[in-house]
Amino acid sequence: MTTPTIDPITLEVMRNGFYSIADEMIAALVRSSYSTNIKDRRDTSGAIYTGGGDVVVVAQSEIGTPLHLGTMHSAVLSAMDQYPFEELEPGDAVALNTPYPAGPGHLNDLCLISPIFFNDQLIAITANQAHHVDMGGFAPGSMPFGVSEIFQEGLQIPPVRLFRNGELDRDLWNMIAQNVRPQKEVRGDLLAQFAANNVAQRRLIELASRYGVDTVEQYLDEMLNYSERRMKAALKQIPIGVYEFEDVMEGDGIVTDKITIRVRIEANGDSLLADFSETDDGCLGPLNCRWPSVAACVYYVLKACLDPELPPNAGAYRPIDVRVRDGSLLSAQYPTAVCNANIITTQRITDVLLGALAPVIPDKVLAACSGTMNLLNIGGIDPRNGIYYNYIETYAGGQGAMHDVDGMDAVQNHMTNTRNAPVESIELAYPLLVETYGLVPDSEGPGENRGGVGIRRHLRVTGESVKLTLSSDRVEIGPWGLFGGSSATPSKCVINAPDGSEKPLPSKVTTSVSNNEVIKTQTPGGGGWGDPKQRDPRSVQLDVLEGIVSVERARDIYGVAIDANSMEVDLVTTERLRN
Repeated sequence: MTTPTIDPITLEVMRNGFYSIADEMIAALVRSSYSTNIKDRRDTSGAIYTGGGDVVVVAQSEIGTPLHLGTMHSAVLSAMDQYPFEELEPGDAVALNTPYPAGPGHLNDLCLISPIFFNDQLIAITANQAHHVDMGGFAPGSMPFGVSEIFQEGLQIPPVRLFRNGELDRDLWNMIAQNVRPQKEVRGDLLAQFAANNVAQRRLIELASRYGVDTVEQYLDEMLNYSERRMKAALKQIPIGVYEFEDVMEGDGIVTDKITIRVRIEANGDSLLADFSETDDGCLGPLNCRWPSVAACVYYVLKACLDPELPPNAGAYRPIDVRVRDGSLLSAQYPTAVCNANIITTQRITDVLLGALAPVIPDKVLAACSGTMNLLNIGGIDPRNGIYYNYIETYAGGQGAMHDVDGMDAVQNHMTNTRNAPVESIELAYPLLVETYGLVPDSEGPGENRGGVGIRRHLRVTGESVKLTLSSDRVEIGPWGLFGGSSATPSKCVINAPDGSEKPLPSKVTTSVSNNEVIKTQTPGGGGWGDPKQRDPRSVQLDVLEGIVSVERARDIYGVAIDANSMEVDLVTTERLRN
């Protein structure tokens, strides 16, 4: 049998067609969603899969998070284990949110998966994953601390056919609605997810009508092979050898003991093993995660460091082996709590991978970023209308510096790619008043190239019986620098009462907030790169002028004397300080 010829021009046309479809489906989801978390923050992702369940194309626009895109692959395979997709009907869609045995990282990330048929033949699968503002459980937002089992986190949805013949299954929806707090937002976002899959279905059918089913399937398969070849070539940039690193998380919300994540990377030319077997055992609190989340971090780091333009798909994963130990923090066993692993644990997995690679590919790696998504979940009854609400947002921090560039200020990094919620949207949708929002001066990790600075936001709460969940880290140990660069300023969060008293919060807590109290949160900066005393004095001067670095810090840390009145660099004093 003759192997069909692959035409590079047709491959490029088809590749761009597939990516356009993925981007359009997520744009449709965002436009039709209800919650601020999706329509403003864009906490959602989408992809196209072969009929066999291999991810081929992920949305490449500014929308989409590396963590979603990594865990959706296992979610699709779990759904296919439950439902033979060729036996489903057009207009059907399977939903799931549970990480066990394999699926999304936590219950809020509901994945909706639809088969795509052409002339009664299954030609592809489309899926999207969105973070819903609530899935029930112990506290608003479904990501509480103080819990040890997934039953306490919220409603677990195994693979179920939630949409049949284009209609939301009323019985299943009634069961879901009874378990979630803001029912209108959850239902609206579910319908938006279904609409997004419908967009992808229409466009793929148009593509199959134009080029033929065999051509579509042939080039979907070729895109997998193409990515595999590129990943194998990219892996050769890492010298053959074994590289190790470890880092810690600061407690699990129940105990304060440090939790260590360890990686051993074996680089073998055109293949690589990332072995996390020596990571600590699972913890009591909800920081445990499943292997798909670990794999998502590995795929992200290798793509970002070695070939940023590499099309991320199942073919790119073929040369990569990820190993975890059952019962460890990174291979949680049912029914261990997992809900905050997405926010904290995955960021630390990323840190240890970068730390292991830094000595051997220093021009590809950056210093530690903020190291936490710094999540706030605030929920209660809105006194303006008597309806249950839940505000959720992850707060950006500083990006780590690289060998040739400063880290960006106030940016989501690594396993998340969400936007901030505009002040106007927050105050319109929720009984919250944003009193302060801005950068945190002197929070950068000093270096020849400095890390980015974190942000602060002060939220005044109105209404009674309000619950806050704070999911953060890097309170005691700031994000580390590289090659002489210094660590960044850690995070912190306090609650200010109307009488002016202040209550510091631990980094991981679910607690009550009283009417008219102010939640003040501050995120970490990013680590620095290189000796701070080698930083260009003019760059330090610009940082001072922009309010990023204080005059005192410029002098004491960078050895640059700046006149507080004229803001000019005193070159004589600077030379003395640096020598």
